[in-house]
Amino acid sequence: MSETPIVPDSQHRGLIASLPPSLRDYALLARFDRPIGTWLLFWPCAWGVALAGGLPRDVYLILLMGLGALVMRGAGCVYNDIVDRDLDARVERTRARPLASGRVSIRAAWNWLFALSMVGLVVLVQLLPLAQFVALASLALVAAYPFMKRITWWPQAWLGLTFNWGALVGYAAVTEALTLPALLLYAGGVFWTLGYDTIYALQDIEDDALAGIKSSARALGRSVTRGVAVFYTLALACWAGALALALPGNLAAPLLLLPAALHLGWQTARLTGADGAAALRLFRSNSVTGALIFLALAAASLL
Repeated sequence: MSETPIVPDSQHRGLIASLPPSLRDYALLARFDRPIGTWLLFWPCAWGVALAGGLPRDVYLILLMGLGALVMRGAGCVYNDIVDRDLDARVERTRARPLASGRVSIRAAWNWLFALSMVGLVVLVQLLPLAQFVALASLALVAAYPFMKRITWWPQAWLGLTFNWGALVGYAAVTEALTLPALLLYAGGVFWTLGYDTIYALQDIEDDALAGIKSSARALGRSVTRGVAVFYTLALACWAGALALALPGNLAAPLLLLPAALHLGWQTARLTGADGAAALRLFRSNSVTGALIFLALAAASLL
């Protein structure tokens, strides 16, 4: 990686910039200024609903899960920053975060986390019982995630397990069951996240080495482009399998994934030699990937 200016962790633009400084820090703590994380948490939820045949009748359910993704991603970020505040202070890109910089107290952060979680609870109680149970089970993954970068070279894999759990929730919210297609959909999401979060980790690879923070980008080293290509290929294979099992006899259904495959191929081709800013752009483009997968699943449900 060539040396380039550090990409800022927070963006004070639009509505966030217009907030008073005290409120702005809470918005930044929940990453409301960086909506890409909400999209990446939301799309697997929407995939689950689509694969289960919930479209078009369950549009309200998808909107409900959009709200859940917004607040629970925010809650997860607050929790992550509480745990990581010392590490964040040692990384150039993250040292200005509200907790790492001391602008928000630990007690205030816990209160904000509780408030966001209460909104998530309102969403939770509107789901079917199995979906509620599946959603609650994800809390163990969320609680453990901030510690993964301290104990494994593959915290991105744990993030994949966590961030794509919504695929199971969305599927169970429609069918009140979990079948092999749902599990394959989830597995595809895990590999997808392993790919895009490896790209994201390239921004901090030098600071992470100095701070002793482990990541898949560091583990892969010069093979990072090849690794991301493998992860994306496995993701597509799992998604194709999910469609093939959900729509037996419809050989054309997996072909609906072609636009997403081309987009992931474009990402991989652009990755070689990418600097921090370029890596961030490629990472953010995965909101498009999520939308393309959703459109493929929605179209398949209409076949």
